[in-house]
Amino acid sequence: MSPTAFAAVDLGATSGRVMLGVLHEDGGGGARVELVETGRFANGPVPVPRGAPTAEPVETTELRWDVLHLWRGVLDGLREAGRKAAARGATLAGIGVDSWAVDTALLDADGALLAAPRCYRDPRLRGVAEQVYERIPAAEHYAVNGLQHLPFTTEFQLVAGAADAVWPLARDVLLVPDLVTYWLTGHKVAEVTNASTTGLVDASSRTWADGLVKRLEEELPQLAGLRGLLPDLVEAGTVVGPLAPAVQRLTGLGPVPVVAVASHDTASAVVGTPLGERAAYISSGTWSLVGLELDAPVLTEASRAAGFTNELGLDGTVRYLHNVMGLWVLDECVREWARDGEPVDLDALLDAAAREPGRVSVVDVDDEEFLAPGDMPRRFADAARRAGLRVPATRAALTRAVLDSLAAAYARTIARASALADRQVDVVHVVGGGARNALLCRLTAEATGLPVVAGPVEAAALGNVLVQARATGALTGGLAALRDVVSASFTLVRHDPSR
Repeated sequence: MSPTAFAAVDLGATSGRVMLGVLHEDGGGGARVELVETGRFANGPVPVPRGAPTAEPVETTELRWDVLHLWRGVLDGLREAGRKAAARGATLAGIGVDSWAVDTALLDADGALLAAPRCYRDPRLRGVAEQVYERIPAAEHYAVNGLQHLPFTTEFQLVAGAADAVWPLARDVLLVPDLVTYWLTGHKVAEVTNASTTGLVDASSRTWADGLVKRLEEELPQLAGLRGLLPDLVEAGTVVGPLAPAVQRLTGLGPVPVVAVASHDTASAVVGTPLGERAAYISSGTWSLVGLELDAPVLTEASRAAGFTNELGLDGTVRYLHNVMGLWVLDECVREWARDGEPVDLDALLDAAAREPGRVSVVDVDDEEFLAPGDMPRRFADAARRAGLRVPATRAALTRAVLDSLAAAYARTIARASALADRQVDVVHVVGGGARNALLCRLTAEATGLPVVAGPVEAAALGNVLVQARATGALTGGLAALRDVVSASFTLVRHDPSR
């Protein structure tokens, strides 16, 4: 019997890729997944002048995503996935798309893209959330959507975007993975795990929060008609439709089913994490999403005050988590050093950082001063100076300080989540790019006092594949059964805290 394969389109804020997941039966009734990369392409916000250039670039520059570049990478990756599946004697049985959250595209009455989507780091979002809260208090938001305050939540982006010239022409609002799914199939839907990051979904009912949306339309006239722009919500695991004929021609594939997977990349990563009941997770990449998997949202005032969010997951679960700034801080430092003309050997840098004294310059990496790109080494040094801490004098010392600060943020967040959800935590799972960083995993074990299990690195692509496999009948069972496949497919690395 030939193996079955699935193509996972996984779009991150710094890169995108297409992964082929080949499902192999182990002969004993179990299965494992082999992941093969079939396409990788760069991503990142593109600075675009707003109007005529002036001498004040910060105020006149906006950040947008080059989704056409991403689309080309998706098509190339799918074409190669078809070839590699055939070379393995496998049948390509599904395609799924996951990506980062909150950012949206506007479509006109003909379904055409009106403009490149704005990036959540766009400077126009400053102060918008506060304007909304003056009309609908933050506590009233949280009681419905369960989301922590983030200045770039989709709701606030739409308020800011309503001033754009294209807004009156908009007939649909699609999140990034839903846009790609629409281009693949011709069908417009909103998958619920990513939609739950918009601020417009009721965390308890898993439906659009019609009451909150109506209040926004009433309090902010520029948003009149917003509800009509929102597509139908679907749960992860819904088959949206086959590849459209035009895409079949572009990729050389047949009418392969496209599945609405857990399309928030963190939701897919959590599916691909072998969590037990007393486990916390850290999806560690550009952002770090730190939290617990629960059966119901935590909508208390204490939870809101602590900055915890209730995003939706597969099979009725809730991802109870807090955003931590993540490896973005270190990545930006490395980019800044590279701009100085000296190449950075990251492995050598991490080895040197491991020899530096620990917990010397621990700052709050969740501070909004670290959100924007540009000159991160100076900004981190300034934060240490303001806190009265030793200012890292070398690249190795600064790298150690960044990782110590991340580990401290992880430990603080896990402890708060455990208390607020009344859930004991015995182990921490780290997945995503951060699972490769042995120093960060070790420091996290030290900071939390708990064992850290690292891997799989490709958890998001793996979760994407697993949801497709179940949706198309290649796998059966609940989350526990899917995670058994994860454990059978990858070697995990354990980091114990020193005693």
